[in-house]
Amino acid sequence: MAAGLGPVAEAAVRSGAADRVAEPLARFAAWADATGQPWARAVLHRCRALAGDGDTDGYFREALRQHEVSGRPFEHARTALLYGEWLRRGRRGADARPHLRTALALFDRTGAAPWAERARAELRAAGEPVAASAPAPDRLSLLTPQELQVVRLAASGATNRDIAAQLFISPRTVSHHLYRAFPKLGVTNRTALARLDLAGPDDLP
Repeated sequence: MAAGLGPVAEAAVRSGAADRVAEPLARFAAWADATGQPWARAVLHRCRALAGDGDTDGYFREALRQHEVSGRPFEHARTALLYGEWLRRGRRGADARPHLRTALALFDRTGAAPWAERARAELRAAGEPVAASAPAPDRLSLLTPQELQVVRLAASGATNRDIAAQLFISPRTVSHHLYRAFPKLGVTNRTALARLDLAGPDDLP
């Protein structure tokens, strides 16, 4: 539930159905409070900002404060990007640019090329010239051998338990590999993963 709440909240808000996120947001809030994990609190505040649940600016700022100690750069980058987008659309381009720069730097660092391009586009729209990105490396080359095995099996529809049994590792290790691989591939869930071409040179006839 935790990993999927952010994309669900963002999709609900962007589709004009923010009311649908109220119930899962309440459940996640209880879970985040119980765990006390900074990353969970950061995602919670980001979702509250997206849902328009009160002080949007304050929620984004608190989310970024929690991200500073959460150790999850991809989620940090997503929050910075969304905050920057919100500020720019509110005609606060000067305020938006530092957050968009942060998002771009973190997306570049984690190898999340599609997200980095989105941050570049937002920076340009906010009035800051941004150099074009360097040619993107083969995304699969960013994965470790075991990450590649895991994502290929996940893309085929295998569950974490199935993957763990096939690779003789624990389901928790599978989750860890997917968490590290998703930003490298520029995706946030298995549905998007299944759309990627995960064949490499070694798979060609």
